[in-house]
Amino acid sequence: MTTTYTGPIFDGDSHIIEPLDCEAWNHYLPAEFKPKWSYRWTKDPDGKFVMYAGPHRVDVTADFYSNEGQNVPPPGKLHEWLRSMKEGKENVDMRVPMTAPMIERTARLKLLDEFGVEGSLLFPGNHVGTIGYLAGDVEAMYAVNHSYNRWFSETWGFNYKNRIFATPLIALDDLEKACAEAQWAIKEGARVILMPLGAVNNMSPADPAFDRFWSILNEARVNVSFHVSEAAYMHTHMRVWGDKPLQSRYWQTAFTWMHFYGERPLVETLSSFIFYNFFARFPNIKLISVENGCEWVPQFLVKMDKCRGMAKAGYWPCGQLKERPSRIFKQNVFVVAYPEDDLKMITELAGGSEFLMMGSDWPHAEGVETPRSFVKEACESLSEAQVQGIMYDNGRRFLPVAA
Repeated sequence: MTTTYTGPIFDGDSHIIEPLDCEAWNHYLPAEFKPKWSYRWTKDPDGKFVMYAGPHRVDVTADFYSNEGQNVPPPGKLHEWLRSMKEGKENVDMRVPMTAPMIERTARLKLLDEFGVEGSLLFPGNHVGTIGYLAGDVEAMYAVNHSYNRWFSETWGFNYKNRIFATPLIALDDLEKACAEAQWAIKEGARVILMPLGAVNNMSPADPAFDRFWSILNEARVNVSFHVSEAAYMHTHMRVWGDKPLQSRYWQTAFTWMHFYGERPLVETLSSFIFYNFFARFPNIKLISVENGCEWVPQFLVKMDKCRGMAKAGYWPCGQLKERPSRIFKQNVFVVAYPEDDLKMITELAGGSEFLMMGSDWPHAEGVETPRSFVKEACESLSEAQVQGIMYDNGRRFLPVAA
């Protein structure tokens, strides 16, 4: 067993903080969409400094900033913050001034050198929390996302020095637009894209109806990430149970956390890819789950294998699987673990750790203070080989060094 690791790191989860002038959304937004869909930050009557996506108040942003947007939650310090509040300390606010690595790629790359990070997947900041508001307006959704993607490419780069891999967001709701966005992103250097969780137009995203899109990614060897967010297709089901969609994290119920974030939309999405025989058709595409934890994996593998047997004589939309679903998963799907996950138990129950990756969530408070802190927080009970895999090797199998 080991508690140390001095080798290189591949970080499966990091983020940016977008500029407060909302240039990320508005700069390239076509003029016809600006009257309704411009983004802005404002201080509301309730005292919250909050983002608006067009006419919609993005409640998930309301508790992020302080000091009129100048201060942000401290990277990796959420546990200390919560402990201070639990101890009854009044008016606890550990927010810190934004630093250059949070908002600019040259400074971020220098920080990665200090952290010992060789490669890093880079996800949007507040944009992830706004996409649910666009679900009912497909034209606006593609216009806003493309505007954001253009800004993301120009300011951070989809492949910055083969070290930082920013993830353009592409939805499948309109196949023609999705194919065009994929082709554009590939020309811009994208190696990993970000997609919303869930069904699309009452179909699995792995349905052959979308094969033209997947063929574009497969030919370019572009992988797909699914980051935790509020899956829009779950909104109807949330209302059935009396829960409200798109609430602030501080107002979400335990029922919402349990059923509508992370595990349920994730396992539905990933199992659909496997049961639709996706990887037999597109062997060059790998999937990765980010910021959804990994405690769901062992039972997920058991249940998929069991259901394959139960449906052996049933209907298989894209043909019977030639291997166990659990084996297909381990060959093609990667999972970024939470630092608080019991990785020893998970690797024992799942029969291996080859699918697991570390993620710092930097600069967010709920992650780890530095990527190497993940070793101490999550890997103490693992072997040296397992730590090496989780901290680096598995990430490099997901995204090999470019030739």
